[in-house]
Amino acid sequence: MGKTIRFGVSLDSDLLEKFDRLCEERCYQTRSEAIRDLIRNVLVQKEWEATDKEIAGTLTLVYDHHKSDLAQRLTEIQHDAHEIIITSLHVHLDHHNCLEVLVLRGPGEEVRTFAQKLISTKGVLHGQLNLTSTGQDLV
Repeated sequence: MGKTIRFGVSLDSDLLEKFDRLCEERCYQTRSEAIRDLIRNVLVQKEWEATDKEIAGTLTLVYDHHKSDLAQRLTEIQHDAHEIIITSLHVHLDHHNCLEVLVLRGPGEEVRTFAQKLISTKGVLHGQLNLTSTGQDLV
């Protein structure tokens, strides 16, 4: 970790007032903590753009397990990509609907392609990929 550098930022007073309210809403103790998080978020988003860079994330799926062969098709797709699935969680929401959460890690393009394959499987009611960083290049 590098040494801490202080620098000044000039902002319009209205923008600073909104930023201070945001800091308070999100329980930041200082503006510096909030600015560090904002910078990290932009750097993580930049990581997602690199197709070969390793990323991590979660894929959440909701589906009706009574749909013909849907659970089997989802399982087959997952077996074909076992190397990027770290773990999974399967929850029965009600008699028909299941929630499945997959924790993923791998090259960006592979993770995104795999997630889209599951999300677009006929019978999946909702799917969402949430990406994050592996943390390796963040300070």
